[in-house]
Amino acid sequence: MTADLWSFATTLYAKPGVEAACLTLQDAGADVCLLLAGLWLDSRGVAHNPEREGQLRQAAQPWQQAVVEPLRTLRRAWRQTAQTDPALAALRQRLQQLELDAEREQLARLQTLSEGWPGSTEGNARTWLKELTPGGTITARNASDHLHASQAH
Repeated sequence: MTADLWSFATTLYAKPGVEAACLTLQDAGADVCLLLAGLWLDSRGVAHNPEREGQLRQAAQPWQQAVVEPLRTLRRAWRQTAQTDPALAALRQRLQQLELDAEREQLARLQTLSEGWPGSTEGNARTWLKELTPGGTITARNASDHLHASQAH
């Protein structure tokens, strides 16, 4: 088990299929940083409860909306034009790094908020992930299942 959330998230993200699952969930409306924090909490055996979930959402939402999403929106908007404009491609690359830095900061904030929450070895696997994953579509559920399976290995 990886101690800090950033290392946990980057290790998990590097596993086959995880990036695609995260992007599918993101397109379904999920905050991927929040999902990764949930998986981290699940891996630590931290019991889910609605109050803690609310605290995480309250910490994540303003940063996600004010910082991460605008960077992502701009980066995506530049995708097509950047393919034929080298200067814009370079700026888009820098923007992508800023987006990653913003996600790292969000994960750090979520870790700080939750690191004092007691964990256990008792099985409550998937509780956080289940509660934080937007439901409704089979694709989102499949992506969530893939994330959980990847985290277990």
